[in-house]
Amino acid sequence: MKIWSVSNQKGGVGKTTTVVTLGGLLSAWGFRTLLVDLDPHGSLTSYFRMNPDEVELGVYNLFRDTSEKKKDVNPSIYIAKTEFDGLTVLPASTAIATLDRQVAQMGGMGMVVATALGKLKDQYDYVIIDSPPMLGVLMINALAACDHLIIPVLAEFLAIKGLDRMVHTINMVFHSRKTPPKFTIVPTMFDKRTRAARESLLVLHQQYPGNIWNSVIPVDTRVRDASQQGVPLPLLDKNAKAVEAYSELLELLLDNVAEKPLVSRV
Repeated sequence: MKIWSVSNQKGGVGKTTTVVTLGGLLSAWGFRTLLVDLDPHGSLTSYFRMNPDEVELGVYNLFRDTSEKKKDVNPSIYIAKTEFDGLTVLPASTAIATLDRQVAQMGGMGMVVATALGKLKDQYDYVIIDSPPMLGVLMINALAACDHLIIPVLAEFLAIKGLDRMVHTINMVFHSRKTPPKFTIVPTMFDKRTRAARESLLVLHQQYPGNIWNSVIPVDTRVRDASQQGVPLPLLDKNAKAVEAYSELLELLLDNVAEKPLVSRV
């Protein structure tokens, strides 16, 4: 089982879209896929038509039960099925926004997600984590659990400044880890018609030559259509521009772990 975290400390960069689209592709290509929502906004949870205000079992319960029971917790009970084959979700409730206040009392909660996912290694091929936009116990869990970090970023100068903060966070969190996770910067919602986007993309390549993906995710109105219908874009429109781009990205990520798609259904 491989674990990817999608993270950026700046919001509005396409984190949840990246998680859902890659997850949809993985499941369509025959991989057993789990999506984990660690964002207090619950966008991933809401995407699959679950109300974060009404989630009875999810990430918050995993943390609470781990803290209270101090013994083995079965993470499978917190996972929800979706209507899409091979795709499940560990949902977020609005209560996870309180975890940072509670964690000081809980103690030692930085590896909760990594420990839980370790118990699921025979049930899934891939796990993709939707990380929160702020540094705290949830982001630390997302970073600690992952093998590879995917950082979506807009091709604009303010977003590049936010990327600098994200890279600083990675270095700070993993300064003592012998093998910090690899990370790939993914330019999202790219509009090649604008000069600002083209210039910002050039800056990204100059500043992060060893980590930036050599392509982009283009602006695509079908992404919005898929979100409105609660369907991963690859399962709604396999010919969409964004699907083609994310497929190229996924092939690169799979090459990094020496795996190829199994049975393509899109």
